[in-house]
Amino acid sequence: MADHYFDAVPTSDDRRSQVTASIWGRDLSFTTATGVFSREGLDKATDVLLRNSTPPTSGTVLDLGCGWGPIACAVAGAGATVWAVDPNQRALELTALNAEALGVEVRTALPDDVPDDLVVDQIWSNPPIRIGKRALHDLLLRWLPRLAPDGSARLVVGKNLGADSLQAWLGEQGWPATRVTSEKGFRVLEVRRAG
Repeated sequence: MADHYFDAVPTSDDRRSQVTASIWGRDLSFTTATGVFSREGLDKATDVLLRNSTPPTSGTVLDLGCGWGPIACAVAGAGATVWAVDPNQRALELTALNAEALGVEVRTALPDDVPDDLVVDQIWSNPPIRIGKRALHDLLLRWLPRLAPDGSARLVVGKNLGADSLQAWLGEQGWPATRVTSEKGFRVLEVRRAG
């Protein structure tokens, strides 16, 4: 059976490769591996998110579902304090390795290892849609309350994977979402607390 990128411990051989991603005007080199999301390089959705977002130069940012770390490393390089969270241990190892290679500081953690009192200014995520709607909803309702009162989340979701219904559902849960852009079949949503 093939690994899923959200498996805690991938069973596939750990075959690594190097990829380059152009993020905010810089070409960054990363190590990827089998058993993690988008091991061939920066996926289209994350590229859309990054190209349509201004890098945060301060504050605390949570990269939810960090994979091999392109968002976490780029945001840390811009000046923010970054927590990279993923259930996949290989993904966390790669994120830490990539952060070190790029000379940036990123704190990596399994979801249950994030301190209970951590409050963040922003959440950035290409959320794991393929875990299923209920699991995705539970995931978002677990992490969105970590936002500071004036904080926001930036999510990228495929239109054909339910971006519009997710936007409506977030609003119903007290987390109104505004569509920042729509490009190449993806929506970038900014989520804030109601009121």
